[in-house]
Amino acid sequence: MAKPRSQYRCSECHHLTAKWVGRCPDCGTWGTVDEVAVLAAVNGSSVRRAVAPTSPAVPISSIDPGQTRHIHTGVDELDRVLGGGLVPGSVTLLAGDPGVGKSTLLLEVAHRWARAGQRALYLSGEESAGQIRMRAERTGCTHDEVYLAAESDLQVALGHIDAVRPSLVVVDSVQTMSTTETDGVTGGVTQVRAVTTALTMAAKTSGVALILVGHVTKDGAIAGPRSLEHLVDVVLHFEGDRATSLRMVRGVKNRFGAADEVGCFLLHDNGIEGVADPSGLFRDQRPTPVPGTAVTVTLDGKRPLIGEVQALIGQPANGSPRRAVSGIDSSRAAMITAVLDKHVGLPVGTRDIYLSTVGGMRLTDPSADLAVALAIASSQTDLPMPAEAVAIGEVGLAGDLRRVTGMDRRLAEAARLGFTVAIVPPGVKSVPAGLRAISADNIGAALRVLREISKNTANER
Repeated sequence: MAKPRSQYRCSECHHLTAKWVGRCPDCGTWGTVDEVAVLAAVNGSSVRRAVAPTSPAVPISSIDPGQTRHIHTGVDELDRVLGGGLVPGSVTLLAGDPGVGKSTLLLEVAHRWARAGQRALYLSGEESAGQIRMRAERTGCTHDEVYLAAESDLQVALGHIDAVRPSLVVVDSVQTMSTTETDGVTGGVTQVRAVTTALTMAAKTSGVALILVGHVTKDGAIAGPRSLEHLVDVVLHFEGDRATSLRMVRGVKNRFGAADEVGCFLLHDNGIEGVADPSGLFRDQRPTPVPGTAVTVTLDGKRPLIGEVQALIGQPANGSPRRAVSGIDSSRAAMITAVLDKHVGLPVGTRDIYLSTVGGMRLTDPSADLAVALAIASSQTDLPMPAEAVAIGEVGLAGDLRRVTGMDRRLAEAARLGFTVAIVPPGVKSVPAGLRAISADNIGAALRVLREISKNTANER
């Protein structure tokens, strides 16, 4: 017969050791080594025992696809990221920084879910039922079919699910839940894995749509074991800057839809609302163009968004040029500055450069390179970029302009919002009606195009 013996395995890299250690010797992660039981064969012979399945395997064509249909949450921007809504029996993990608005969003989801005629259960291990009630009154999310329970014990939480029999369960948060059947401290690796496994099993067997709130570390990663993201069906990141009201839900993993969708929200004192057309949030509304601004179209996932770049060139006070960047990658901004200085001859390398985006937007897409370059050049030469023009393209170290992916969607979004001119790299063939695409081989040619369209715009006025 086989005898059980113990080994210790890292939950991050699955490295095996003969004894417990606090830090994995392979990947160097702390607190991820747990004991696992294995079977050691007697006399060197392997042991294999077949177990009768509880349910037989069936042909894939005989499974009813309607059992996994999406149910709308009532929050359109969240449905967009989820691929149409929540699937019965699915487990969704929503992670974000403290105070970003996770609880407010999920309370709104529970309220919309109840208004649609279904029952929702909100389990909170961080707040009391009275505190949740106060937020519900402030945001207008009170409904008789939304049940509240302040509970951090897993077994009692499962009892609430059996008693209420909801179709939607929100657990806020999974790091505050604990179980007496597993060792470890609350929020630790072992406890979080055991709680998530039990809740996932309950959701799969009962068909309840489950949403778990997750904490994040100071680096922005989801707190807990890496296997937590493998256990759930959908992983969403809730992002936002506390200085602005803009919030974005970004899909990271989705077994029922696309994993690169983005939903936009505005967080107010009286609740949270979805923004179906967020392009206007990222533009500075002014009647006439001013030097130092340029507009681009970026792709966040599959969603095209209009973004505005602002640049200010100043004289250094003490002889040492200063660089201040907000919403733009500082390394790419430094590269574009060097390209303008080397290949165009603009003396911006010795000047103070301040770069920023409008509305708290972050431009990480290389397609914004051309807009950053034109904004810097516009501020240096005091030549405003026309309000009806956009710039899309990646800038190379040789000063050349390169095409970017999704150009058709970017140009279609620009045409929809009323732009009439687009400065793009060569090779763009499909251009929507009402939009004129002007190709430029390099950054110098793009600046010449900018001067030409600015002169034509001034003559028309």
